[in-house]
Amino acid sequence: MIYNIVDYGAVADGVTDNSNAFKAAISECEEKGGTVYVPSGEYVTGPIHLVSHLTLYLEAGSVILFTDAFSRYPPVRTRWSGYDCYAFSPLLFGENLTNVTVKGEGVLDGQGESWWKVANDLKRGCSYHDETTHRLRALNHALLPDLKTNVLEWESQFLRPPLLQFYECKNITLEGVTVRHSPFWNTHLVYCENVTIRGLTFENPADTPNGDGCDIDSCRYVRVSDCQFDVGDDCLCLKSGIDETGRRIGRPTEYVTVTNCTMARGHGGVVMGSENSGGIQHVTISNCVFNGTDRGIRLKTNRARGGYIRHILATNIMMNDVFCPVAINMFYKYGIDEHDELLQKEEAIPITEKTPVIEHIHLSHITVDRARAAAAFIYGLPEKPVADVRISHVHIRMTDDEEEKGGEPDMVKESVRMAGDGIVAKYVNGLHLHDVSVTTRQGPAFKVNHGTNVTLNDLTMPSIHEGTPVIVSQGENELYVGGNQASMLRDSYYEADHPIHDVKSQRNREPLL
Repeated sequence: MIYNIVDYGAVADGVTDNSNAFKAAISECEEKGGTVYVPSGEYVTGPIHLVSHLTLYLEAGSVILFTDAFSRYPPVRTRWSGYDCYAFSPLLFGENLTNVTVKGEGVLDGQGESWWKVANDLKRGCSYHDETTHRLRALNHALLPDLKTNVLEWESQFLRPPLLQFYECKNITLEGVTVRHSPFWNTHLVYCENVTIRGLTFENPADTPNGDGCDIDSCRYVRVSDCQFDVGDDCLCLKSGIDETGRRIGRPTEYVTVTNCTMARGHGGVVMGSENSGGIQHVTISNCVFNGTDRGIRLKTNRARGGYIRHILATNIMMNDVFCPVAINMFYKYGIDEHDELLQKEEAIPITEKTPVIEHIHLSHITVDRARAAAAFIYGLPEKPVADVRISHVHIRMTDDEEEKGGEPDMVKESVRMAGDGIVAKYVNGLHLHDVSVTTRQGPAFKVNHGTNVTLNDLTMPSIHEGTPVIVSQGENELYVGGNQASMLRDSYYEADHPIHDVKSQRNREPLL
């Protein structure tokens, strides 16, 4: 059955409120199943709540414009920035549903400008109150003892909604549509299973506050393919809850495939964390292009999170004009108590349930042109190093622009600024590079500090700067090196505080230097 919203009184003039027409069509579909059809034209509406066994089809030329009247979006129980709490209702929302499809060639437009203005005003110290934020404050007050966070203590409680959210749903398909101008994260999947996202276009202006493209949050069996991202924050982000509440709920994001996607701009191409407390695992990323994103493949966590990020494979990736192609950071500085001196320490601290794990990361067949900060930034914890990272058949050319000032490859607890540098690794255990080529603007191709079982086989630096070694080993490292360039250059290839060993001699550890 097809239920055309025009038959229920909808008017495509970009002005009339069509909330009742959408509600009536969906209500009939709830009884009989079928397709709610949106023909060409602009339809203004309040929030749309979907039902099971429904297809929402947007014809080419159709635009659903969600009103920016905040009072139209009453509080719902959801997950907001990692915390399970109450927030403004998502604009297009599905909860506890099965077999739902949103598809077509039309547009879902969140008209987020008014939401962004309030969010930016709050950052500047302004205040904001309305009926909904007062209700949110009352609803969330009872949750504060369990959540142990200052997020819900914000005076305004202006917890902006995503444009599209499915919560505790199964068998969800999103196909073809454009989702743009979201008040908050663009598309948010929470506690869902068996999700297909195919051929979507995610759009948010570059200055959108928290304007992620798509966030996959404690979901299983998710397939993302043939999508285009051009957003104001992370393009595609995998999450699983934050800190104690995320660990207690313990629902990981797992069994995710991402393929044939293009990312233009955004803080990261494919990002995991920093809300990883429920765990993130078994993720495959392939055949993607990142153009102008700040980071390419990005994993981030810190000493408050716990949880894990593991069994990640990224292959056949092309990056252009990115800030830092690979960032693996366990010292992510945001969302951590600045007054907790223990969590800020550089030296090892006791391992607890708050200690995160990053391990079993395989990156291969990646080509990068004109990266601007560092070729890769791998920063573990002294008490729990990043473990088993394998990087192979990777070719990175850093910017040769002498005016490039660079910046932080990733957001660590202390400012680390780089411009045109190579691969930097600190606190790693089991880092293996094979057939990796790095052309830097300055400095070595590879620098390591506190590395155990580090193997570099055919690490090359095509353009070697006079007086600059290819490898710098600072402090005590267990480092094995082999390959043609290492044999040819010998002494000028290394700068090391302690002996370096031949890859062929790992068992008896005969030193090369």
